[in-house]
Amino acid sequence: MTQAIDREQIIIDEFRKLSPEKQEEVIDFIQFLQYKEKQKQDVQHKEEKEPISAYEAAKEFAGCVDGGPGDLATNKKYLEGYGWK
Repeated sequence: MTQAIDREQIIIDEFRKLSPEKQEEVIDFIQFLQYKEKQKQDVQHKEEKEPISAYEAAKEFAGCVDGGPGDLATNKKYLEGYGWK
């Protein structure tokens, strides 16, 4: 507990030494860290609540490739050696 109080006092002392502009930057940074932590907790909570599908995990990449081979399962050449004739 004492260590936490010491840290708080150090932060307050150092904060007071900064210019008003730098103090605003510190406040912005603290808010950014809080936002990141909330996002992390929201994701963890959502994952605990409901498992996500493979599609959900990769949906940002769905449809991002143009061209490429069609469905390989319909081309018998690609199925050789896998028990298909």
